[in-house]
Amino acid sequence: MSKPFLKPLALAVSLALSLAACGKQESAAPASTPAPSASAAPAAAGTTAAVDAGKSIFDVSELDKNINACQDFNGFVNDKWVAANPIPPDRSRWGAFDKLAEDSLNTQHKIVEDAARNAAQAKPGSIEQKIGWLYQSGMNQDAIEKAGFDPIKPKLDAINGLKNNKQVVDYLDKSFAHGDMQVFSFGSGADFKHADRQIGYTFQSGLGLPTRDYYLDPKYKDIRNAYLGYIAKALELTGVTTADARKQADQVLAFETELAKASLAPVDLRKPDNQYHFVSVKQADKVTPHFGWEKFFAAQGVTIDKGFSLSQPKFFAEFDHLLARAPVAQWQAYLRFHTIDDASPYLSKAFQDNKFAFYGKTLSGTPEQKPVWKRVLRAVNDSMGMALGELYVAREFTPEAKTRALELVNNVRDALKARIENLAWMSPETKAKAIDKWNKFLPKIGYPDKWRDWSGLTITPDNYYANLEAAAKFNYDYDIAKIGKPTDRKEWGMTPQTVNAYYNPSDNTINFPAAILQPPFFNAKADDAINYGGIGAVIGHESSHGFDDEGSQFDGDGNQVNWWTKADREKFDARTAKLVQQFDAYTPIKDKPDAHVNGKLTLGENIADLGGLNVGYDALQAALKKNPEEAGKKIDGYTEDQRFFLNWARVWRGSIREKQALLQLNTDPHAPASLRAIGAPSNMPAFAAAFQCKPGDAMVRPADKQVNIW
Repeated sequence: MSKPFLKPLALAVSLALSLAACGKQESAAPASTPAPSASAAPAAAGTTAAVDAGKSIFDVSELDKNINACQDFNGFVNDKWVAANPIPPDRSRWGAFDKLAEDSLNTQHKIVEDAARNAAQAKPGSIEQKIGWLYQSGMNQDAIEKAGFDPIKPKLDAINGLKNNKQVVDYLDKSFAHGDMQVFSFGSGADFKHADRQIGYTFQSGLGLPTRDYYLDPKYKDIRNAYLGYIAKALELTGVTTADARKQADQVLAFETELAKASLAPVDLRKPDNQYHFVSVKQADKVTPHFGWEKFFAAQGVTIDKGFSLSQPKFFAEFDHLLARAPVAQWQAYLRFHTIDDASPYLSKAFQDNKFAFYGKTLSGTPEQKPVWKRVLRAVNDSMGMALGELYVAREFTPEAKTRALELVNNVRDALKARIENLAWMSPETKAKAIDKWNKFLPKIGYPDKWRDWSGLTITPDNYYANLEAAAKFNYDYDIAKIGKPTDRKEWGMTPQTVNAYYNPSDNTINFPAAILQPPFFNAKADDAINYGGIGAVIGHESSHGFDDEGSQFDGDGNQVNWWTKADREKFDARTAKLVQQFDAYTPIKDKPDAHVNGKLTLGENIADLGGLNVGYDALQAALKKNPEEAGKKIDGYTEDQRFFLNWARVWRGSIREKQALLQLNTDPHAPASLRAIGAPSNMPAFAAAFQCKPGDAMVRPADKQVNIW
């Protein structure tokens, strides 16, 4: 189950790739990209590292001097790089995050290749052997091709044998128990009202298209038609006749359309009140009288005490209506297709190509599918990502680097505390609660203090699909076993090899995987400006999530409670409304002036960018005060303040295919990268001062529209 309350820095994977994971994922973490080496250790906080003579940490030759920084800062910093670095044919986007992800794949490729080569000699049952065999079985494409769709025939036979809707319910109970979730998702999470304990969460799911609008809005008719073609072809590949496949495809789309009507849009799912709806089992049964929750939980081996979160009651009421009124044949068509769809990346080439043709080409505009080894490595990450992370850390990240990174985290957090204490618009009463939350932040750096035990997972060297199914059940059981137990704040929702970071409001933790502690985010040989404009702003970003429109609804213990005075909340909402207006006005896709950013959908990330950049800047000034001889120094002709903003923009450099850009506007809570490069700086007087910008310049927002929150 994807936990929407985790707040990553960036969603660095396209929807097509996320869907290709097919639910066989290790944990409930957000989709993320495998990451590269993090070999550079952070310098101690507040110190300026020496720059190698003759080397430029920030390559100023990449700057486009023909573009005025005060008019188009993103173009000034990134246009030359973008022109020289076209999007690879197997990707829908390409930029700083994606380049690091590509580097990472090469690093991880070596790890899994070594593990596969040495698996037979490895210690029996070790993670090295399991990862080696999992990767080896996925790379045996001849065996996968020969098997065709044999691996899913038992499931398809079970679906074909369903006689009535009661048997449909029985099938769903058993399917979930094997780690295969259809129609809705189920997993563990901290109770929003009692965050020290884990409860069960059920969540809306079951759609093959990105959001409800793709089913209901006339402008997506062509995509719906392409989706019908994809469904029909998927069914035909399992022996269904062309005429019957088309009929079943119509049934599937009609079924999903009913689910879509009852599903919440992405902007509504951001609201904590739509992520949590605590009910007793008896209360849940009233919402779904045709689906017994006590029986479902018993099938999962889970004991529910006082209750669980039926997170979107309207969706589950519609699910129940479909159990009552949808013909069994329609349920069979829906379950049959999603069984094929889930398994397609792991079956023969025809299935893989069919899925990519729709999700890769049609939805995201990606011309070519990734080579087999990258797809198999993605499956290894989805199935045993934290185990691979253990091998990654042993090779790429030292305990010393973890210790030194924590110093930098604490320095930036101190800057955030100072900003809170000096806010002019917030009352002392609310400030005290904000500081209490700040005091309870738990920073986690690099990798978990305790590694997960994989001894209960059996992997063989010669059956890829069976291995993935075993991992799916193993990870599902691991997740739901937490229900009823105390919340472990030290547990991670991202793997160490992920180039990303996140904040979790339900446990009030800020998390920085090992792989993000590298250039352009961090460079041990760089001056403070580069590091504070990169990883410093990232640390500030994740810390600011604790005080964004969602995070601000949770206290320092992770409970959803109101710690604001009414007047302060109104002031906060007024300030964030200006940020919504700023991003609503952006139209980032050339020749599509009607394609706007959704300011409400991206609000949390935009608040975090603005807060993070301000906090990072303050931390830089504090560091320069400790080293006054560095304050006026220029490197490569640019001041420390200028280099701070230059590196911030460099982090967000990149380009994106038009189809993927449209998909991102509809689904991604992050604004397009090119706008993140300019959105926060345009609100900061420090940026205007650094580059001598004047009122009226595009990068200087008018005083009445300038946003200042944290």
